[in-house]
Amino acid sequence: QVQLAESGGDSVQSGGSLKLSCVVSGLPFGDYCLGWFRQTPGKAREGVAHIFFGSDRTHYGDFVKGRFTISRDNAKNTVYMQMNSLKPEDTAMYYCAAGTLTHEEHWGVPSFYGDWGQGTQVTVSS
Repeated sequence: QVQLAESGGDSVQSGGSLKLSCVVSGLPFGDYCLGWFRQTPGKAREGVAHIFFGSDRTHYGDFVKGRFTISRDNAKNTVYMQMNSLKPEDTAMYYCAAGTLTHEEHWGVPSFYGDWGQGTQVTVSS
């Protein structure tokens, strides 16, 4: 049974930092691409960051602009996202996802990921 468990969401002030974690079980972690997505009520889920399997190639949404860093620890089956300089518009439910993408241009498309966590809430106040 595949499970993805996010943690690290919290309420912070604008300009603050958070580090999200996602522990993955039930699949060959090193063979999967991992992504972080976010969603607010009434809006589509959007790709925040992605890290390719077998390498450290990463992708980020344009709105990240150097503020977030995705990383993975294959020994711990965990993907992280360090978020700095948080803004109120970063407020959302954040989800991690695992997929076997073969084309990196699909990194931000939710339908290319087969397994999802339950999400962790990030709230940034001004």
